[in-house]
Amino acid sequence: MSVLPDPGATRAVLIGTSHYDHLESLPAVSNNLTALAEALTGPTSWTLPQEHCTILSNPTTAEMTMAAVRAAAEQARDTVLIYFAGHGLVDPEGDLYLAMPQSKQQRVETGLPYRWIRQALLNGRADRCVVVLDCCYSGLALGTMGGPSDLADQAAVEGTFLLTAAAETRQALAPPDETFTAFTGELLGTLQTGIPNGPELIDFGVLYRHLRIRLAAKGRPDPQARDRNTGARLALGRNLACLPTTTTTFSTDGEPATGRAWPSPLGIRTVRGFFKSLADVRVTSGLTHQMVSQRSVGRISPGTVSRLLNRESLPKTWHTTAAYLSACGVPDQQVAEWQAVWTRLLTDTTTDAAPHNTVTQPPQGPTTLQRLAGKVSWRNSRN
Repeated sequence: MSVLPDPGATRAVLIGTSHYDHLESLPAVSNNLTALAEALTGPTSWTLPQEHCTILSNPTTAEMTMAAVRAAAEQARDTVLIYFAGHGLVDPEGDLYLAMPQSKQQRVETGLPYRWIRQALLNGRADRCVVVLDCCYSGLALGTMGGPSDLADQAAVEGTFLLTAAAETRQALAPPDETFTAFTGELLGTLQTGIPNGPELIDFGVLYRHLRIRLAAKGRPDPQARDRNTGARLALGRNLACLPTTTTTFSTDGEPATGRAWPSPLGIRTVRGFFKSLADVRVTSGLTHQMVSQRSVGRISPGTVSRLLNRESLPKTWHTTAAYLSACGVPDQQVAEWQAVWTRLLTDTTTDAAPHNTVTQPPQGPTTLQRLAGKVSWRNSRN
């Protein structure tokens, strides 16, 4: 079953080098970073708080980059995502290293060895690790996940997924007159428009297969992927091509039609994740706030639904949340699972707050999505 991560326990680090002193500059890499951050903090993807999504544009040193990667790997409990866009270079031993602004060909000391990122993830505490590399020769990174040094085995994580823009011998493309790189542009396009007749959640396994088909149809390099355990089941976002409309299908007895893949509460770790998943329930149901209220038979008003989904602290009683879930059509068994998660989180926050006589508040939500304007011309390929 595909799952979205808990945004309160997830971290992302987006790294991109668009300006080089000794290599061809890649100006639209900055567009990649802005748009991907917008997606990850948006309502149809991970809904990450702004402070949980770090952007490193043209980092000046490998040390600066690794500090951000290590911090994210140490802080994340659910998922950590590392993304890189820029030149990919190969050292004399045939290993991949990521080019920084001052990097030079055949000068490994001027770049960032990919194995350093891998080691930082090994030392982290996240249940799931995702690495996305949009650079030339990025397929070389696949070799570091196999054999006795396998990332998922050594770190004992639930799932690991590595997605690369090209094979170990191929260059990644930056087509002219396109805003993004070939690979990242296709990835963003998938999140923005969805996959027709696809599943409700776009997990990394589905995303990889869709990208291969789309990029192959355009004559562009085939992306590569490697996953361990349940890494491929981690979802990057909701499939906008199959989201319910403002109306939903009901059976003859007036109940919502069965067969919906309700968001599971079992992976929730934080208060922010609790409310994010509650909002996802309404999206899955296809009901408006008014319709949820009507189906609750007067137990909750439309305003109560809105206030519930926009809270920053857990309600001290359960009945409003239970009425909301039941009105949306969530089965009784899952409502009981939600109540168990609510009880655990309420106990945790009360315990944490007791020494200070205060209740811990989750971080504020993301700001309104920004839109990119304009297009950047690219050359045909990146070295």
